[in-house]
Amino acid sequence: MIHDMMPGTEEQLAKELTSGYVGIDPTADSLHIGHLVSVMMLKHLQRAGHRPIALVGGATGMIGDPSLKSAERNLLDEVTLRHNQDSIKTQLAKFLDFDSDAPNAAKLVNNYDWMKDYSFLDFIRDIGKHLTVNYMMSKDSVKKRLSAESNTGLSFTEFSYQLLQGYDFLHLYKHENCRLQMGGSDQWGNITTGTELIRRKEAGEAFALTCPLITKADGGKFGKTESGNIWLDRRYTTPYSFYQFWLNVGDAEAAKYIKIFTDLSREEIDALCEEQAAAPHLRPLQKRLAKEVTVMVHSIEDYDAAVEASTILFGNATSEALKRLDEPTLLAVFDGVPQFEISKAALAEGIKAVDLFTDHAAIFPSKGEMKKLVQAGGISVNKEKLAAYDEVLNLDSLLDEKYLLVQKGKKNYFFCIVK
Repeated sequence: MIHDMMPGTEEQLAKELTSGYVGIDPTADSLHIGHLVSVMMLKHLQRAGHRPIALVGGATGMIGDPSLKSAERNLLDEVTLRHNQDSIKTQLAKFLDFDSDAPNAAKLVNNYDWMKDYSFLDFIRDIGKHLTVNYMMSKDSVKKRLSAESNTGLSFTEFSYQLLQGYDFLHLYKHENCRLQMGGSDQWGNITTGTELIRRKEAGEAFALTCPLITKADGGKFGKTESGNIWLDRRYTTPYSFYQFWLNVGDAEAAKYIKIFTDLSREEIDALCEEQAAAPHLRPLQKRLAKEVTVMVHSIEDYDAAVEASTILFGNATSEALKRLDEPTLLAVFDGVPQFEISKAALAEGIKAVDLFTDHAAIFPSKGEMKKLVQAGGISVNKEKLAAYDEVLNLDSLLDEKYLLVQKGKKNYFFCIVK
């Protein structure tokens, strides 16, 4: 997990209980799996007996970090930032111990609290004078934006970001005895600005540790899918879709991710890699990875439900299993399956299945073909074999009062939405 660290970092961690922090961008009210790497760094830090500090960037989130960005971001108001902070703390509590009396209990801070009353004149007098423009211009994040082909340039607001992040480190150094900042490798410039500020202003020693940026096998952004980010909040990504993301990563990615996103021992991971090499079609790495991360982020119950939901499409699930799915999971399972809209009026007084699935939803090209398939036992509605082609369906036949699942053969599904 380690990409780079300043000389002396290991010695500092071996010497004494050390407070270390990671900055989290509060632009949404949920973390996504791109944040998980730095969250796992905090988790490892606490497990090793050190004190993790999660810094929600309420002030810096109002500006936007130019690192790896091609354009300036939208600014957020204070009410939204506070809401996002509270939601993020609830999520972090699944990974970190905030509530114990231990000396290394985790702490959540928001840099808006110490920046909101700091005047611009005071800031440039107290902080700005310690770092030269030459030093700030030498950072990769600044150089990349200035040389970008898009000519969007770099606003002074964004240019000042590294000063603000550097001041965060200085503030935590002074008020929380924080000696370490961690983050992705793209943060190295911002983190070392903080260590330099501490050295120049306080004659103190602080340290930096970064982890590699996690990318997909194709070099794309980790955690991004065609439908967007994979979020930790079930409102944005169902536990089923979350589980499926991990289950469907490639073999090379699974071997890498299981070392980063789980607490499994080296011996367990080595054994799983051997199993994978011997029988890759059984996907033991992906299955264990998906289980560990889903249980960690959601719960064992959500994991069990996700596994059962997977059997709806890919196994011999029962109608009872189908009926147990909540609506978001049901929609997630059948996302991508051909869909048809049916009017509620068509079902209100009852309608023959053969008429419903040919005249109202063109699932079958003709009534004759549907009759043959029903007689051969090849059609199911809501995971129950359709006994007769003229069986009457009505509103009581619906899942969640608005859905019908039609299955033709073993693998062909059609999803009817009643409106």
